[in-house]
Amino acid sequence: MNNQEIVRITLHKSALGGMQANRPKNLQRALEYQAEDEGPEAESLATESDFQQALRSSHSTDQLVELWRKQLTQWDYAEGPVWSDTEPRTDDRRTAVFELLGLHEETRELLNTLIPVPRDTGAVVISDEFTPWYTPQSQQGRSWYWPAYRRLLTEEKRWQETAVAALDAASDRVVERLANPTDEAAYQSKGLVVGYVQSGKTANFTGVIAKAVDAGYRLVIVLGGTLNLLRAQTQRRLDMELVGRENILRGAAEYESDYADDPAWSKGKFLSHGGLPSTLGAFDIVRMTTRDNDYKSLLQGIVALEFEKQEPALPLYHPQNLHRSSARLMVVKKNKTVLTKLVKDLNKIKTPLSEIPVLIIDDESDEASVNTTNPSKPDAERTAINQKISELLRMLPRAQYVGYTATPFANVFVDPSDTEDIFPKDFIVSLPRPHGYMGVQDFHDLDSTVPFEERTFANSNEKAHVRDIVLSDDEDDTALQQAMDMFVLTAAMKLYREENGLGDRYFQHHTMLIHESVRTAAHRELLGRVTKLWWNSGYTGASGHQRLRSLFETDLLPVSQARGGGHSVPASYDDLARYIGAAATRIGGDDQPIIVVNGDKDIETGEADFDKRSIWKILIGGQKLSRGFTIEGLTVTYYRRRTNNASTLMQMGRWFGFRKGYQDLVRLYLGREETMGAKEIDLYEAFEAICRDEETFRRELRQYAELVDGMPQVTPAQVPPLVSQHLSWLKPTSPNKMFNARLVNKRSPGQWEEPTAYPVGTAALRHNTGLWLPVLESLSPTPSAFQYTFDGSSHRFNALTGTLSAASFLTLVRSLEWGAEAQFAPHLAYLTEICGSPQPEVDDWVVIAPQHASGNKTVSIGTSSRAFSWFARQRRRGPVFGAIRDPKHTATAFRIAGALPPSGDAATERYVAERRGAVVLYPIIEPQHRAEAESSGRIDPSKMVVAFAFVAPASARGHDGKVVVFTTIDSSDEAIITRKQA
Repeated sequence: MNNQEIVRITLHKSALGGMQANRPKNLQRALEYQAEDEGPEAESLATESDFQQALRSSHSTDQLVELWRKQLTQWDYAEGPVWSDTEPRTDDRRTAVFELLGLHEETRELLNTLIPVPRDTGAVVISDEFTPWYTPQSQQGRSWYWPAYRRLLTEEKRWQETAVAALDAASDRVVERLANPTDEAAYQSKGLVVGYVQSGKTANFTGVIAKAVDAGYRLVIVLGGTLNLLRAQTQRRLDMELVGRENILRGAAEYESDYADDPAWSKGKFLSHGGLPSTLGAFDIVRMTTRDNDYKSLLQGIVALEFEKQEPALPLYHPQNLHRSSARLMVVKKNKTVLTKLVKDLNKIKTPLSEIPVLIIDDESDEASVNTTNPSKPDAERTAINQKISELLRMLPRAQYVGYTATPFANVFVDPSDTEDIFPKDFIVSLPRPHGYMGVQDFHDLDSTVPFEERTFANSNEKAHVRDIVLSDDEDDTALQQAMDMFVLTAAMKLYREENGLGDRYFQHHTMLIHESVRTAAHRELLGRVTKLWWNSGYTGASGHQRLRSLFETDLLPVSQARGGGHSVPASYDDLARYIGAAATRIGGDDQPIIVVNGDKDIETGEADFDKRSIWKILIGGQKLSRGFTIEGLTVTYYRRRTNNASTLMQMGRWFGFRKGYQDLVRLYLGREETMGAKEIDLYEAFEAICRDEETFRRELRQYAELVDGMPQVTPAQVPPLVSQHLSWLKPTSPNKMFNARLVNKRSPGQWEEPTAYPVGTAALRHNTGLWLPVLESLSPTPSAFQYTFDGSSHRFNALTGTLSAASFLTLVRSLEWGAEAQFAPHLAYLTEICGSPQPEVDDWVVIAPQHASGNKTVSIGTSSRAFSWFARQRRRGPVFGAIRDPKHTATAFRIAGALPPSGDAATERYVAERRGAVVLYPIIEPQHRAEAESSGRIDPSKMVVAFAFVAPASARGHDGKVVVFTTIDSSDEAIITRKQA
C-alpha cells in the first residue's frame, strides 16, 4: 500500500468515525474537515471525485472497501433510526443513507456494486406489547462489554460485517424486551430464542449478556445443559469472549489461571480489556463458576454474592448504585443438587433479592427445564429441574428468563397461565439461518422439481451428501467400512487443500461420528468392531488404495467437482494418494484412532477436548454427543440411532453446523427402512419430516410477526397451534410436554394446504370418491400443458382443468369424511369463512387434475367411461399419508391464486383471476390395490383415495385483515378459549 492509499484510508476512517450516533452526514464536508491540518496531499484526496476514482480500481476485499462495508452495513441494519423511516436492509434504506451522505449517482453505483445491499430477513419476533427502553441514546457512555465482544468477533474471529450486524440486531430484539433494570416496578419478562442446531445460538446469548450487563443486569445465571462437558464448554466460551483475561485473573499470575493449560490462553486468544475494567471507568464481571468447577456452596464466602452499594440508602437497581457495581456471572449445570445450593446461598445474602436485576439464560431450554408432569393430575408436583427454576423465578422478582433452543416445541406447549413456569409469555425470537450454515435442508431435496432419475451430484443434496446404510444382517460392516474409508479420503482432501491455498493447519480438527445407541455396553462392542476394521483397512497398502481409489472416483471427486465452491480439487486419485498416509497417521499414528465419549471422564482426561488439542479422530458416542456438544471438524457421520419424537431426533443431528472449506466433503451414512417396534421407519424420511415441521413453524412465525394496525397478530400464548407434524409417529416433542396444544382454525391465504388424514374404511372411501367423481368427469376432455418458471426451475406438467363455484366447493368439502377429522377442521373453518360468509372472498376455484405424460397409470373409476391418471402414495401410520404433492404442480397453483407473479405461461395466465383459488386433485391408489388397477385399468370407488390440496386466493385474509383464529388450553379457564387475534 502506497502513502497516498494510506492517507486516503485514514481520511475516510476519520470522516466516518466522526458521524456520531450512527447518523450519516455529508461526506464531502466530513473529508474536508479531517484534511484541514493534514497538508496538501490530504486536501487533494478529500474529494468525492478521488473517492470515485479509488472505487473504480478497487476490489471487494480492498481495505477502503472493507472500511465502507463496515459502516454501510451498520446503517443498513439499523432498526428504527431517528434519521430515516425506511425499512432496514432495503434499497430505500441505502438510498436514504446516500442522500444524507450527499453522494453523486456514480459514487452510489460503485458502492452498490462493491457492497450490495444485504437481503437477510433478520430475526422474526412474536411479541406481546412492551415499553421501549433499550435505545442507542439510553446506552451512551455505558457500553463496555458489547463493544469489546463486537471487536473480538470482527478482529479476532474475522466474522463478516454483515454477520456481526445481524447478531447486533437480533440480540437487540431480545434485550429490548427484557424489563428496564432501573425501573422501580419489578417486572419478570420471559422469552424464547429459536435458532438452528449448532448454528450460533451461543454467540447470540453472549451478545445478549454483554448488552444486558452494560444496561444494568448484575446477576447472570446461565443454565448450561445437563452434562459437565456442556457446562464447561459454555463457561469457556463466555470466559474467552465476554469475561476476558483481566476479570479471570483479578490480579493473579498468568500461570494461576484455570486456563493455563489451554493453548488459546497462551496464544492470546482470550479477550483482553487492556486492564481490569473497574480501573478503566467500567465495571468488572466476577465469575462464580470456572471451567472445571460448577457452582459450589459458598459457606463463609457468601460475601462473594453480595452486591456493592455506593449509596446504601438507595436500592441496588437505582442508577447511582447499579452502574457502579460489579456483575456476577455463573454457568451452572441443570442439576437438582447444584441448583439447590444456589437457591440456598441466594437466600442468605444481605442484598434484598427484590432489588437485584437478574438475567437467566437457559441453554437447550427444552431439555430438563420443562415440567413433564401432567398438570391435570391432582396434586401433581413439578419435575425437579423445573421446580428449581420456578423457585429462582419466584424468589427473584426482577429475574428475566430467556430460553435458547433449536427445538422449541416443548417450550411453546407449556401452560401460559402457570406464572411460575417458563412459558415464553413475552416474546419468541426466531433467529435467521446464518450464512455458511449447513443444516437439515442441505441434506434433502425439499420440493425439488427435478425428476428423481435426472438428479445429479450438482442438483441433488441427497445424492451429494447422503449415503444409505442398508444392512443384510448385524455382522455386515460394509457401509461402516465405506464410511471409514470416506473419513480417510476427506482427511487427505483437507491436507491437500491446506497445501493448495488454505494454508498450514487450516483444519485444526477432522472427525467422524458413529452413533448407533445410547447404551454404554453397545459402545464397548462397537469400539471392538471399529478398532478391528481400522487396523485391517490397509490404508497404506495396495488393498486400501484400491478401495480408496474407487470411492474417490465414484463419489468424492464428482461431488467436489460439482460442489467444491472454488476450493482445490485434485484431478485424479494419483494427485491425492501421497496425502493418504499422512492422513491415516494423523488419525491413528498414536495407536488411538477412536475415542469413546459416553462419560464425563472422556472430556476430563482430555481425550475429546477440542479446546486443548487438534483432534483427528473417530468418535463413538450416544447421549453425551446428541445434544449441545459441538463436535468440531465433523465431516463423516455414521448414524443409526432411532427415536420417536422430533426434538430428540433433531438434536442428534450433530452433522449440522458451519463447514467452512469442506462443505462438499461432508457425508452422512444414514439408516434406511429399519424396524422399530411394530413399524418400519426410515431415518432419512424422519429428518425430512422434521425439517418440514421446522420450516413450517418458522414460515408461520414470519407471516404472523407482521403487525396489523400497529398491533401484533398473535402473542406467544397463541403459538402452540402453529406447530405441525408431517409424520404421525414422529411427535414434535415428548408426549409429556404436549398437554396444552390445540388448533381449531387456520387462515392460509396464498399457501399450499394439503390434508393427509383420509379415511381407511371402504364405506367412507366410496362416499368421498362419489363426491369427487362428478367433478373429475366435468373436467376438460384434453389436458392443458403448463410450464411455469420459478426460482430458476421450470415446472412442466399436463393437467385436466375445470372450475367450481365457491359454494359448490364448500358444500363438497363439508361433506367429506376423514380418518382424523381434527386435522381438516381448522382448514374447513377458514374455507367456510371465505366461501360461505355473507360477503365471500372467493368467486370460484380452478380444479387441476395432473396427468402423467406417458399415459401410464391411468384408471377408470367405477362405471365411469373416462380414465384419469392415478398416483402411488402410501400412509405412514394410521390414516395419515406422507407428502402427497408433486412439487412441479405447486407453482401454477400459487400463480392462479395470486401468490406468485406472472411467468409468461399462457396456459397458466388463462386461469388467473382475482378472488380465485386453486384445487389440485390426486387420485391415489394404495399398494394393496395397485395390481388390480394396473391389470384391469378400472378401480372400485371404495379402493381409491381422492386426495386434494388447495391454495386459497392470496387476498382472502378476512374482512378485518386479521390472519389467524386460535384455540389454546389455558389452565386459568376450565374451557378451551378461542382467541381471534389481530
